[in-house]
Amino acid sequence: MTSPSGETGQVTGTADKDYNIIWYTEACLSNALRLEQYIADAEREGDQELADFFRKAQADSRKGGEMGKQLLASRLGK
Repeated sequence: MTSPSGETGQVTGTADKDYNIIWYTEACLSNALRLEQYIADAEREGDQELADFFRKAQADSRKGGEMGKQLLASRLGK
């Protein structure tokens, strides 16, 4: 798959499907962690609607992270 910049692994050496799954999984889990702060910020400001929005986004990010871990484990035979 070609990225918007045209990168297909020639520059970085990472045209590897497993690497792509690892990247996706890390991005999802990192996002879930970041959203924890956004939830706290919204709650501190008394904006429950925004806090709930970020909780849903966080749940979706966690789900993506779990899906990525499962797929990676199955592909690596673990």
